[in-house]
Amino acid sequence: MDRSKGYALMFLLGAFIAGGALGFSADRAIRGGHGRDMRGPRAYRQRLAEELNLNPQQRTSVDSLLEQKHRQIVTLYKPMKPQLDSIAILVRVVGDSTHAQIKRLLNSDQQVKLDKMRAAARRDLAERRGGDTATGGDRPPGPQQY
Repeated sequence: MDRSKGYALMFLLGAFIAGGALGFSADRAIRGGHGRDMRGPRAYRQRLAEELNLNPQQRTSVDSLLEQKHRQIVTLYKPMKPQLDSIAILVRVVGDSTHAQIKRLLNSDQQVKLDKMRAAARRDLAERRGGDTATGGDRPPGPQQY
């Protein structure tokens, strides 16, 4: 029985590490080399304007279209918001449980590092979502404004 618990914990740790590596790689691939200073809706609009060399009229039109897209997406998400909120809470509970299980495998120095890594990941998530970094990324999934 203890052996199977050990295997299960090793599997969870491996899954955690593999997921982190895949997430990091996917983030880098999707961003296509844009730095950390180019995140969020305003940064996306700024990058469009600069890279496409938009004139002021084009920029205004593109901004208007992106605002319209955002409003349409928010309207689409509205009926699903209660379910998304519930799922976000459950995902948080599972994540907290896994974090606690991993911490039990670590020495005190490793536990401190793991907590710092988690806090940094939550700050990054909050920044990518354009939210308040003080909340630690607690905002449930939903549309971003681009």
